[in-house]
Amino acid sequence: MKKIILVLTMVCLAFISCNSLKTATSKTASLEGTWELNYVTGPRIAFEGLYPNKKPTITFDLKGNSVSGSNSCNRYSGKLNVDGNAISFKDPMAVTKMFCPGEGENIYMATLQKIDAYSVSEDGKTLNFIMGDIAMMRFEKK
Repeated sequence: MKKIILVLTMVCLAFISCNSLKTATSKTASLEGTWELNYVTGPRIAFEGLYPNKKPTITFDLKGNSVSGSNSCNRYSGKLNVDGNAISFKDPMAVTKMFCPGEGENIYMATLQKIDAYSVSEDGKTLNFIMGDIAMMRFEKK
């Protein structure tokens, strides 16, 4: 009898752990692909004034464990640091060095450094980058 209870307990724990692993993997998988910035908090300049010609983008490659994109003028790339809904862009990134007028590029890169979490909407079309409990950046799936 004790063996049967032990076996049933082990089977239940196996199912529970598999299900939680599946949930974490699918949550991270929702990041995959390219996103376009449509909101950034902080600057006193209107969003359209910061990015008059081209909006910043971010692309997540989960297989390659990398992140890349455009900060509206220059390209950037680096290692993807994500664990659950925690995300970090504090590791140095490779960035091209073309001259860029305005403050949009600097605001984007500085704000990205402050991000410590993310959330994806239920429909999978909106990505929010969060610092503490404040949504600092919002992206739309491309």
